[in-house]
Amino acid sequence: MSGFVSFVSSGPGDPELLTVKAVNRLQQAEVVLFDDLSAGPILEHANPDADLIGVGKRAGRASPKQHHVSQVLVDHAAAGLRVVRLKSGDSGMFGRLEEEITALNAAGIPFEIIPGVTSASAAAATAGIPLTRRLTARRVQFITGADVTGDLPPDVNMAALADPMATTVVYMGKRTFPGLVVRLIEQGLSADTPAMLAEAVSTPAEKLQRFTIETLAAHLETTSSTTPALIFYGPLAELDP
Repeated sequence: MSGFVSFVSSGPGDPELLTVKAVNRLQQAEVVLFDDLSAGPILEHANPDADLIGVGKRAGRASPKQHHVSQVLVDHAAAGLRVVRLKSGDSGMFGRLEEEITALNAAGIPFEIIPGVTSASAAAATAGIPLTRRLTARRVQFITGADVTGDLPPDVNMAALADPMATTVVYMGKRTFPGLVVRLIEQGLSADTPAMLAEAVSTPAEKLQRFTIETLAAHLETTSSTTPALIFYGPLAELDP
């Protein structure tokens, strides 16, 4: 008899941002496959008898391949176990969820998806800003700053990203943001557009810094850090915390 997989979104790192359903599934799990950013205090909610398996992928570090992660997920569920696939933020946001769902569907294994707080919402809350503003920020767009090669995706819609009336949040973009800024300015976005760098969101190491897109690009060119971060730019990034 096949087991069951719960894709549990762990939120950005603060265990208090877990949903009640997420905690419930962790307590029932027999196996937990977790990402790096879902480790630490989040795992304290897991069933103490569960097998905990780290499958996190981090830029610049040796990491398990996605096909291996998907196969481990299938193997444990096919053995009839209750499996939690613990993903940071919201599992549907740049979390390779589709590949794992595809593997489960191919194996005939049932699953559920439990949504969570994405790091963009958590960072905005900490900064004391909304993600939208009537008249000046009617649209929010979340983008990835890196494709599978680690470079800025070549097919991004620059006209949309240079929209001065949108709040744009860039995931995994610290290395590629300087190059993106060059293209944004060429597209007509002001170099003085407010920007915010949000690092280690909702953890004790959280750090928020305000810039313009131009000064943030210069900052990132001269600093090096492996801390997970988001970049916000647009009319809302100028608001005082």
